[in-house]
Amino acid sequence: MSNSTRCAACKSLRRRCIKDCVLAPYFPPTNPQRFACVHKIFGASNTTKMLEQLPLHLRPVAADCMSFEASTRVEDPWKCWDKLSTPRTNN
Repeated sequence: MSNSTRCAACKSLRRRCIKDCVLAPYFPPTNPQRFACVHKIFGASNTTKMLEQLPLHLRPVAADCMSFEASTRVEDPWKCWDKLSTPRTNN
């Protein structure tokens, strides 16, 4: 990718977006908040490693899942803890 069309990840990390950037298809420049949340929760390196380990056909789903989990945790960090700490009742 050229410098003017860097993906949101490369723009956030202030680096050149290379032609085969792993993050570019899942973090477009039009939605920087998506990468910001994922970066805050998982980190750029971990996100890249997780996506690289998956087959190409599973990467979009994984990126969507990471984005959903990260934005949920940023929005309400205690939501996950509440669900874990609430005892289940068997009816």
